[in-house]
Amino acid sequence: MKGRAWKYGDNINTDVIIPARYLNTSNPKELAKHCLEDLDKDFVKKVSAGDIIVAGLNFGSGSSREHAGISIKAAGISCVIAKSFARIFYRNAINIGLPIFESKDAPSQIKGGDLIEVNQIRGIIRNKTTNKSYQIVSFPPFIQEIISAGGLIEYTKQRIEGKDSPQKTEVRSQKLEEL
Repeated sequence: MKGRAWKYGDNINTDVIIPARYLNTSNPKELAKHCLEDLDKDFVKKVSAGDIIVAGLNFGSGSSREHAGISIKAAGISCVIAKSFARIFYRNAINIGLPIFESKDAPSQIKGGDLIEVNQIRGIIRNKTTNKSYQIVSFPPFIQEIISAGGLIEYTKQRIEGKDSPQKTEVRSQKLEEL
């Protein structure tokens, strides 16, 4: 994952990520049009596919709506890096295939607009603008597979059909390289 950083602070709650007035739809494209609009009016106008949200503590607090993660993912965000996540947002992100990463150091040192690269298999965040790297704890392979598949529903469909996910293939390739 590689993109420009969109920097936000602590306690960004789901009501700010996608305001309640838009919860009358579950259409990802419609939700994306309103992602973060009450916090950052220019976000949806300027975000590019692959960009990365970087935030402080307790990202995704508030209600348990999946709409928040869906709006972020549909807006083109490749992943979210935060010091910590509200547990329900954390679980919802995995369920919908939105990669999230906790780091105690990276969010404090990354600035808005920095070019960020994340290798989720090796557990490294790299700020290409400052040439600094940060270690993160990678998800176990089965969660990486869920995220790579696009979420729990798609992962389950692939398992029923007997297909390997791209993530599983990538993890295997990486392990072979290390040998």
